[in-house]
Amino acid sequence: MKSETKKKSVIAALLIATFLTAIEGTIVSTAMPKIVEDLGGSRLYTWVISVYLLTTVISTPIFGKLADLFGRRIMFTIGVIIFLVGSTLSGFSQTMEQLVIFRMIQGIGAGALTTIPFTIIGDVFAFEQRAKVQGWISSVWGISGVIGPLAGGFIVDTISWHWIFFMNLPFGIAALILLSVSLHEQFEKKKPTIDYAGIFTFAVSMTAFLYALTVLKEEKHMTTTIFSLFIIAIVGLGLFIWIEAKGKEPMLPLSLFTNRIITIANLAGFLLGFILVTVTFYIPLWVQGVTNLNATYSGIAMLPMSITWPFGAVLSGKWLGKMSIGRTVLIGISVVVVACIGLIFFQMNTTIPWMMVITGIIGFGFGIAFTAFTVAVQSAVDWKMRGAAMGSNNLMRNLGQAIGIAVSGLWLSDELKGSMLQESLHTVFIMLAILALCSFIASGMLLGKKGTQLSLQK
Repeated sequence: MKSETKKKSVIAALLIATFLTAIEGTIVSTAMPKIVEDLGGSRLYTWVISVYLLTTVISTPIFGKLADLFGRRIMFTIGVIIFLVGSTLSGFSQTMEQLVIFRMIQGIGAGALTTIPFTIIGDVFAFEQRAKVQGWISSVWGISGVIGPLAGGFIVDTISWHWIFFMNLPFGIAALILLSVSLHEQFEKKKPTIDYAGIFTFAVSMTAFLYALTVLKEEKHMTTTIFSLFIIAIVGLGLFIWIEAKGKEPMLPLSLFTNRIITIANLAGFLLGFILVTVTFYIPLWVQGVTNLNATYSGIAMLPMSITWPFGAVLSGKWLGKMSIGRTVLIGISVVVVACIGLIFFQMNTTIPWMMVITGIIGFGFGIAFTAFTVAVQSAVDWKMRGAAMGSNNLMRNLGQAIGIAVSGLWLSDELKGSMLQESLHTVFIMLAILALCSFIASGMLLGKKGTQLSLQK
């Protein structure tokens, strides 16, 4: 197979893998009312989604490091197989308890699908090409955001909710075949040292932390259980850092955080992840709770975000060939800042078209910034560290989203209608504007520093 043909096959495999993870959230959320109607167990409604996100957060950096130790192709294959097994079992679920357990398995596999494709892009493509391919990957997220709810509704209404999970099988198998015939790695094979202690302490601390946030979001006040979970998380994190500092092959090498580019990308990624999930959840809530419109209008208000994101990503790819990553990032984040300030001026009579303008601006800014940061992390390290670097970056973005939805929920009024809700959402929007400004300031540290215009790492 010729080199260019192999690259096209690699791109196709990565696009399919990205599609699987991108569409998963929206298509399952759309089907959840019917699933609860069939299986009962409404008390576990949120856990079907939360447990998937939790296990994805935990497995993301683990798969990143394992890809450095054992190679991208084999770990990608294992991740896809785990994802497909979880999908198949989820489709056969007969109770909500079963569905939660099987979604946990699916989330573990999703950690590979969200990290390893970005690592492979850094391996296979030159610096200028990385930005272009990254733009295509972002386009998949945008397309999935549009067709996910439509596909979910169609499958549930015409076939069965079980098929929203079964449909993953042909796509996953296609991705496996394409990558197996097109990606051939050459790296030094030696007996790897697996950081079992680091993996265990990280999993325990993250599980305790994310579970505590989930319960805190529901209770809205500190309880003995929540406090105990936070203590476990803090102690576990301390042990994890100690183990990583001493380990021969640490799961998350602390040396990554001595790299200015990776540190700034991770910090900004955390803040932007916080903003992204909050906007995604609370603009629809504003539409339904403050302006008293139905869920259809919520979808319409959010639609431009899915359309402008890929445009921003493609434009970011073009700019990265002409200007520094620092300048590209700041342009993207400044767009996000403007949009977040616009949210503060939402009123009860704010029209849907104006909301669409704001969400369109936000999506455009995120497309620029996230693409530039991803290329920066891919290019800041060599092959041996690229998986761990991408794992750390995706971890911080996912953590930002997990913490964002929990923390912003603390400001949310229990009265989900009218002026009380409007006032509490305004507080949340002000917080988002502040976080966007913090992200802009942090990213400004990339300007004028060595390495902001990165060359290809072999």
